[in-house]
Amino acid sequence: MVLPYWVLYAFLACIAAIAYFLYASFAFGAGYQPAPRSVVTRMLADAAVGPDDLLFDLGAGTGAIIFRAAREFGASAVGVEVDPLRVLILRFRRWVGGPRDRVRIQWGNLYGSDFRTASVVAVFLWPEAMERLRPLLEAQLRPGTRVVSHWHPVKGWEPTSVDAATRVYLYRWPEARRGASRGI
Repeated sequence: MVLPYWVLYAFLACIAAIAYFLYASFAFGAGYQPAPRSVVTRMLADAAVGPDDLLFDLGAGTGAIIFRAAREFGASAVGVEVDPLRVLILRFRRWVGGPRDRVRIQWGNLYGSDFRTASVVAVFLWPEAMERLRPLLEAQLRPGTRVVSHWHPVKGWEPTSVDAATRVYLYRWPEARRGASRGI
């Protein structure tokens, strides 16, 4: 039996979409690597996320952090994502499973974003991206803002706490800046 051409085209389109999803983000500065559930739990718990918080997830991916922060911790959350395919996935997830009233999706480059309203910033980015992001955070964060990072510490900042098992780093602004004066 010979398959119709549209089946072949559909199969190739699916392969292309998967390849784009997995590898295209390298062009945006960080590859796609979802944070395990245990890490997301640790990040949100260490940052003491709650109903009064506005959490920004920089490089939101498919939304593990923002949807969990909104559903289980009652926070409002903003997912910042540059990849248009992931933005579509995030918007679909918000539309299907919400909570729509507490989750906002921002399509764009995180380096052009405004974090002044954030009480918590979550990041899981490569060291080069973290280093490039640090001056922006230092210029915009309000006193008391918590920054929680997975895997890569913020160079020049001193963490308030470190969970070695999950490689989760918690910082409180501006106290984190003390590390820069000590050469950390």
